[in-house]
Amino acid sequence: MFNILVVEDDAKLRQLFCTVLTRNGYQALPAVNGEDALDVLDKEYIDLMICDIMMPRMDGFELTRTLRDNNQQLPILMVTARENFADKQQGFLVGIDDYMVKPINVNEMILRVGALLRRAKIISERKIEWGETVLDYDTLTVIQGPESILLPQKEFYLLYKMISYPNKIFTKQQLMDEIWGMDSESDEHTVVVHINRLRERFRDSADFEIVTVRGLGYKAVKRG
Repeated sequence: MFNILVVEDDAKLRQLFCTVLTRNGYQALPAVNGEDALDVLDKEYIDLMICDIMMPRMDGFELTRTLRDNNQQLPILMVTARENFADKQQGFLVGIDDYMVKPINVNEMILRVGALLRRAKIISERKIEWGETVLDYDTLTVIQGPESILLPQKEFYLLYKMISYPNKIFTKQQLMDEIWGMDSESDEHTVVVHINRLRERFRDSADFEIVTVRGLGYKAVKRG
């Protein structure tokens, strides 16, 4: 599941974009302005950003420039009510990858998001290596030496999420919201079941283990 950061100060539009992205299989993370977006980027792995131009505190141009100056290469789709050439030119000069003018056709937005992700070759590059263990996001496969294990989708997403942030504690609710979605009818017991399955599968792993932090949640830690 790809993480898409939606940076938009209009609450209704922000919610619309997030809802459409979620329905199309993406994990949407909202931000109300550029400063808020930077906070999210510090905490989460983001695959692509959809960003408005006119926002309080830090606008889309400044946010894009800040990211590019710090060598952040995630694809950026800028959306705005401005349609004059000068604004488009400025956007591309600071480092955006694509541009849409409001009112936004959300079906076209989804097509552009998919194209930007493919262009960035993110799909083929999403791998984590941890010791002798390799997690291949594209195939939902965990490779340990000569052994290759194809995991059920939710189990793989859980493991990938925790290993992406070693030693970070995730609550059951966080994992539920991010892996199953905030509108899921499943409860937190589902997370417990999936964690237990992962522990059973990888109980002999020399590279990692999933640790319960009593009263808080779970984290992945290195062994050895």
